[in-house]
Amino acid sequence: MNVLDATLESAARLSVFALLLTVLALLEIYSPRRKPRHSKAKRWINNFGISALSSVIVALALPLIGVAAAIWANERSWGLFNQFEIQPLISITLYIVVFDFTIYLQHRLFHKSKLLWTLHRVHHTDLDYDVSTGVRFHPLSIFISATIKLLLILLLGPLAAAVLISEIVLNATSMFNHSNIKLPNKLDKFLRYFIVTPDMHRIHHSTQVSEHSQNFGFNFTWWDKLLKTYKEQPAKGQEAIELGIRGYREDRCIGIVSLLTQPFSKDQKM
Repeated sequence: MNVLDATLESAARLSVFALLLTVLALLEIYSPRRKPRHSKAKRWINNFGISALSSVIVALALPLIGVAAAIWANERSWGLFNQFEIQPLISITLYIVVFDFTIYLQHRLFHKSKLLWTLHRVHHTDLDYDVSTGVRFHPLSIFISATIKLLLILLLGPLAAAVLISEIVLNATSMFNHSNIKLPNKLDKFLRYFIVTPDMHRIHHSTQVSEHSQNFGFNFTWWDKLLKTYKEQPAKGQEAIELGIRGYREDRCIGIVSLLTQPFSKDQKM
């Protein structure tokens, strides 16, 4: 991918991100699912702040690795898709499906591994749940995720368009299913046949272990249902569900400095 392609990719992702963020933010204001516990302005500054920091770190660290890996793979005709004659539409669709399943498995791994959990926990200690929660990840967590994606690209050898579309879809669905918007029950039920909705994923952010260990999907609902990690509704209902991680209930779960240092604290609650 040359400089022009990289610029176009970044512009496309940023445009979709900004448009969807604006729409979801307005919906959260005019049709909220739950009453916020903390100041939205304060949380947004820190949640988007850590997201911006993560993006900068990944942008600085991965390009050289990615370019070198792409050249190395191209010289050796690496990548499963490059071993067969596959129509572009089929190739793109296959990659998006495999990519989403990989993200699902990665998410479960981040919960299973104590080391990875200390990083992913930053995402879960948000005491409220809105569109900004969807970008609240520790920089090291983002770096590890980006590396996994890079390995998947080397393994499959997808088209550049497939990589771009999958990233745009992941960014969009992450913001959507973390948003604090109230969908009509019939619409929520219909959407769950295909994609993860806010009410579905909010259960995953419950303090209850039986709920916290369910609904790992980000894009499609299929993996949770097939692998029996799907939960329809929280025990206390959507309005009363307690969010976050027990032991991390104070304002220290909001500040950006606290979020960056949280994985290195001695207290490692699940």
